[in-house]
Amino acid sequence: MKAVILAAGEGLRCRPLTLTRSKVMLPVANKPIIEHVIDSLAKNGIKDLIIVVGYERERIMDYFEDGIDFGINITYVHQKAQLGTAHAIKQVAELMEEEDETFLVLNGDNVIETSTIKDLLENHKGNATILTARKEHTRGYGVIICDGKKVKKIIEKPTFEISHVVNTGIYMFDQEIFERIEQTPISQMGEYAITDTLQQMIDDGIQVEHVITDSLWRDAIFSWDILKDNSMVLDRYKEHEIKGTVEEGAIIRGNVSIGNNTIIRSGCYIVGPALIGDNCEIAPTVVILPSTTIGDNVTISSFTHIQNSIIMNNTRIGNHSNIANSVIGMNNFIGPYFITEDKENLKIEMEEEIQTADKLGTITGDDNIIGHRVLVKAGAMISSNCNIDSGKIISRNLPENSIVV
Repeated sequence: MKAVILAAGEGLRCRPLTLTRSKVMLPVANKPIIEHVIDSLAKNGIKDLIIVVGYERERIMDYFEDGIDFGINITYVHQKAQLGTAHAIKQVAELMEEEDETFLVLNGDNVIETSTIKDLLENHKGNATILTARKEHTRGYGVIICDGKKVKKIIEKPTFEISHVVNTGIYMFDQEIFERIEQTPISQMGEYAITDTLQQMIDDGIQVEHVITDSLWRDAIFSWDILKDNSMVLDRYKEHEIKGTVEEGAIIRGNVSIGNNTIIRSGCYIVGPALIGDNCEIAPTVVILPSTTIGDNVTISSFTHIQNSIIMNNTRIGNHSNIANSVIGMNNFIGPYFITEDKENLKIEMEEEIQTADKLGTITGDDNIIGHRVLVKAGAMISSNCNIDSGKIISRNLPENSIVV
């Protein structure tokens, strides 16, 4: 069986993180989101994958190459224009062989686990099956109206709650889907959506079923959502693996993984679940609290306090800093006394709408230089290639290449 992973989109709502990478390459537990999808497929014995790429495709292709290092086989298909999910699936039609009676379609930006895929594999029937999940709040999601397992209607992002059964965007199809895609009309958004294809099948009397999963399925809609994704994945980690060096006097509690050539200096206090990558140096008296992930080649100076945050690769953080509920991008140079204010139920304007972050400090892009004694107000975001002078308070979003003096 083949699996098709849709990974061509940019993820505009995850900016500034997606200015330099596609959404599927955002790190969760020190792995790109799409790697969690690939791991789940491989553990279900599905190792023949087609990845539909587009925006920043080189980063995906350079990371996974042909898949051999991940125990899989990858074929890439370039969707030159992002014209919707049905259009993306259509791109792989020529790669399907006669013996491929059914195949999976998944989004590359969903965090899932092995049992998520297994639930669909074990319960698929007929021409098309949708994997669904129950959610209390469904704003921003597509939902389905169903009669038992039978899907009666698919509704994309309703403005009010009419169903708590959410379409996960994970499907199993037979080969007939390609013929049906040819008949799919263009939507008002100028795209060819696979949900429109499925609705057309339903209207034509073809039975489309759904399977509800209670396993892990998380969709990172906004940039701050990867903090919750990261926390949920870390909570499932059972490993306590120390590959680096932990000096005498450092205290480590709970499930903590420390990578190769990483040094944890005396006086550090680390509480898991937490992940620290390779070639890092954590200076004396640093405190790292649960749900924190630190990438590779990161230096954290003394008396710094980090909790529930993601620190990406090649970043340096100065002493006496306090970072909470934040995502710090790659290649950032951050001076001493860097403080991120954080708040709960924070209202953030995104795409001319007000969104709510449960708890957020800041989000920074890549390649920033931040001076000492900089305070970032809760919800203010720093884009990429910014230069912030010392002693500044950042109270609003900074666009790319900003200079604050």
